[in-house]
Amino acid sequence: MQSLSNISYSPLPFTLYNERRRFPSLKSPPGPSTHASSCLLRSTANSSFLPRFDPLSNWKEKMMRKKPRGFGTVCYSMPLTPRSLQWISTVSTAVLMLARGTAIQKSFLVPLFVLQAPLSIISWIKGEYGIWFAFLALLVRLFFYIPGELELPFIALLLVIVAPFQAMNLRGTQAGVILSLVIAGYLAFQHFSRTGSLKNAFDQGSIVATLAIICISIVPCLLLI
Repeated sequence: MQSLSNISYSPLPFTLYNERRRFPSLKSPPGPSTHASSCLLRSTANSSFLPRFDPLSNWKEKMMRKKPRGFGTVCYSMPLTPRSLQWISTVSTAVLMLARGTAIQKSFLVPLFVLQAPLSIISWIKGEYGIWFAFLALLVRLFFYIPGELELPFIALLLVIVAPFQAMNLRGTQAGVILSLVIAGYLAFQHFSRTGSLKNAFDQGSIVATLAIICISIVPCLLLI
């Protein structure tokens, strides 16, 4: 009995066992949950050192590249095509037919119009609408008086309608352009010689006709280049 009474039960093993359960050792292999939590902690710890993604950064860079630097002017030059030059010559010829600030012989404007008019205008005049328009203008001319400025467009209309095929083939050729240049040069010589001086040619009464003369003279030169 004495040997049994001297036996004491030490609570140390039980305490160590409980402590191990409560505080597992760091040397133990981590489970799945422990590995995920450690990865999360590492990513949050290193997030301050990683560059942050800005969704508007690409848009800002594009806008900064498109922003013009300095105050330089941007010029855009439209190319002068043969069709646009023909329209310039046609409008200038029509202005000269109706203008009064010049003393040129305006009958030369009719063949110049036929040679330099765009193909769309020639096709319209030779079509059904052009023939009807010429017919009605002829009826009006028979019974009413038409001023001289309005007779020239009517004569140009009739000339295009009755012109033979061989004459219309001169349009768009080098020979037709040279003929237009000769007519325009002769009209320019008449205009500037009869106005007296270059200063009188740019007066208020004849500046429109002078600009039109310059246009019909420059267009054939550009077409020859």
